[in-house]
Amino acid sequence: MIFSKRLQSESHVREFLVNAADERGWEVREERDHRIVRRAWLRDWHRVEKAIMRFGLEAIQLQRAGWIVTT
Repeated sequence: MIFSKRLQSESHVREFLVNAADERGWEVREERDHRIVRRAWLRDWHRVEKAIMRFGLEAIQLQRAGWIVTT
């Protein structure tokens, strides 16, 4: 796992994940309430870095809105 961030607000859960590369590339995935809403395999590390930055910013915005980081 390269990046993992899970946040919760009441009964809602948001999760942002970037998994290590395999033959398809790095898996970049966003889940809402345990359902995948966005998933891609990226072969370009710079795109992976951008996805991680976007996930980090979105997590910060959710925290400012009252969401709690969970493990």
